[in-house]
Amino acid sequence: MLRENRTYDEIKVGDVATVKRVLTANDLFIFAHASGNLNPLHLPQAGQENSTDIVAPSMWVGALISSVLGNILPGAGTLYKSQTLQFLERVHLGDELTVTIRVREKKAGNVVALDTTITRHNGDLIADGVAEVEAPSEKIRLEYGNVPELLVTRHRHFDRLIGKARKLRPLRTAVVAPEEPTALKGAIIAAELGIIEPVLVGDPRKIEEAAKAAGCNIAGYEMIEAGSTREAAAKSVALILEGRAQTLMKGHLHSDELLHEVLKKEGGLRGSRRLSHVFVMDVPGLDNLLLISDAAINIAPTLEDKVDITQNAIDLALSLGMKEPRVGVLSAVETVTPKIPSTLDAAVLSKMAERGQIKGGIVDGPLAMDNAIDIEAAKTKGITSLVAGRAQILIVPNVEAGNMLAKELSFIAHAEAAGIVLGAKVPVILTSRADNEKARLASCAVAALYRAWQHSTAGARREIA
Repeated sequence: MLRENRTYDEIKVGDVATVKRVLTANDLFIFAHASGNLNPLHLPQAGQENSTDIVAPSMWVGALISSVLGNILPGAGTLYKSQTLQFLERVHLGDELTVTIRVREKKAGNVVALDTTITRHNGDLIADGVAEVEAPSEKIRLEYGNVPELLVTRHRHFDRLIGKARKLRPLRTAVVAPEEPTALKGAIIAAELGIIEPVLVGDPRKIEEAAKAAGCNIAGYEMIEAGSTREAAAKSVALILEGRAQTLMKGHLHSDELLHEVLKKEGGLRGSRRLSHVFVMDVPGLDNLLLISDAAINIAPTLEDKVDITQNAIDLALSLGMKEPRVGVLSAVETVTPKIPSTLDAAVLSKMAERGQIKGGIVDGPLAMDNAIDIEAAKTKGITSLVAGRAQILIVPNVEAGNMLAKELSFIAHAEAAGIVLGAKVPVILTSRADNEKARLASCAVAALYRAWQHSTAGARREIA
């Protein structure tokens, strides 16, 4: 947007300028970082994005005046000299404010005095005062909008899931080899929030050392001794088969050690479908959770494997509250190309969903990554689809693509990632050894919600089908 300022000579007494602004939660987080003001009255927690209990800092309100002075009247080149303010009302999330400035007087030395008022959309006076500025003497024309964008790295979707999981009965969870501080602490935090009831399976000495390093009190939790991580995995699976635990949680061991015990034909936890891993990702700036599968177990899945991978992911999305989740089957291109086998698989999966062979979601593919999640990219390429640009689940062609995608989102886009394995008799909480406590806590919440859904009427019908 091209704007030009008003020089001192051009300004007349009585000149007026206004801007409108709606207070959002992101405004409050950005102001807290910029000002250092961390007063909890001004910082919305999970579920409070529209709460009228949250009020704006008065100086955020006052700062809106500078946007009119610096952008419109007088505009570029203006320097503040002084500002008086009195605050008459509080501003709440969602309030639309109108900021008005009116030239009161022109003084020597290019100084201009202006009356400043801020009102709510209903006319209530929020604040008023007088500004004195040094107006520019030279004409300036600027193209606005070149300020670097900000990304507020909130993980509000995970906060919502954790809040829902806390309302359920704690999920009795065999925690396999929690012999490292982060692996143990994630489970204990979930237990303290009432999401899981952990059974700690592993070397007692190592678990106690990890608890001391993490500052955790584990005195009240059941512990089962195991001499090795492989033995810990076997004993944890046995707990499930004996009905003494409802799910497994990976601690400080390799995934293949745990999955070896889960997949045993005798004494394992094989279910009716192929096992697949789902990353549940809370990506800053994205309006919904993003599920990615399979990025950890199936290296080069066949079409038959992808049917189970897709159905597992849809069922998980349903358990997390998504209604008829939108599934984008990814490839390098969005057209069916015989030379790229993943495009053929994508097209078949889409047709299978259309015919009811994959249930509960809307499946479309092949889609490239850009037009799967960005509506403008989909429009540019002329793709007409209920999924394109709006995908909530991404089915990747192979483990390499999925693993790179998930880790790029985590380490470049600052997403948080929960991890869970589906297709066994119970969900398996499978996180990376590099995952932090929040990721482990969110993974526990996902498992609890999925397990509750499995036992619901809708989940039971899906399992039978």
